[in-house]
Amino acid sequence: MGTGRNNVRVSRLGRFVRGRRPDRNPLRRGSDRAETAVLALLVIVFIAAAPFTALASGGWARAMAHQAQLSQEASWHQVPALVLTVSTGALGGGGYAALTSQAHVRWTAPDGKVVTGEIPVPPGTTAGTTVRLWATDDGQPTAPPLQDSQVSGSAYFAGTFAVVVLAGLLASTGLLSRRALDRRRMAAWDAEWRATGPRWTTRA
Repeated sequence: MGTGRNNVRVSRLGRFVRGRRPDRNPLRRGSDRAETAVLALLVIVFIAAAPFTALASGGWARAMAHQAQLSQEASWHQVPALVLTVSTGALGGGGYAALTSQAHVRWTAPDGKVVTGEIPVPPGTTAGTTVRLWATDDGQPTAPPLQDSQVSGSAYFAGTFAVVVLAGLLASTGLLSRRALDRRRMAAWDAEWRATGPRWTTRA
């Protein structure tokens, strides 16, 4: 069964390639040659533009993420927080113990204001211990600043996404071009049939 499917795919690919070879086949129409030229042009554009698109998009995303990282590192601070109470350990899905617990803690903001709030803490944390958390200038808890790996990941994702978008745009252009050429082919077939059909009908 698998071999049969592979043969069908190979035969379809073969017909696709044969129908677009730049040879001097007299049966090949001008629209067929135009479709071959458009397909070749789109492939060349993708091969030439994909690396530049990936580098440009990745560089832009890296610069934006690095700027955000520097801003976060300048305005966010890691401060000690005193654990006041710890909530009873809740169970995660499926009855497994949760990876973190919730604790009511108190800390001093960088501007000197005393703040209390709920934050996640590692299991086993007890009241009276000190944990460290990241806080903004006004004392609000926040996530840690972006890591270098996250900055690199943003650049990689942006570059990959840009190449995928480029491929989609070129593929859409190819499909639209093929539809336009198909309409021309159908119009040519209709004209040829109007010219030859009456002669065949008269002979019959």
